[in-house]
Amino acid sequence: MDEKLKEQFDGLMTKYTELLTGETDEDLKEKVMMWAVYTHMSKSMPPLVKHWNEKYPDAKEGMKELIQEVRELNEQYRKEQN
Repeated sequence: MDEKLKEQFDGLMTKYTELLTGETDEDLKEKVMMWAVYTHMSKSMPPLVKHWNEKYPDAKEGMKELIQEVRELNEQYRKEQN
């Protein structure tokens, strides 16, 4: 994969994370990426995600917690901006 593309995409994810949560650390950026990909997959291939959730119930719970965390950070950030 093109290194320049990787760097540019990383910059995009950094900015997206910042605009979504008001923060940009690497751990949070990874959580936002997982949240975005999982959300997209659940909408575009629901049977796959359902199968994964059934096969790995502990991971499903972890994703629910991660999604809630991102949602709460976004809500908090939006309140601070108003």
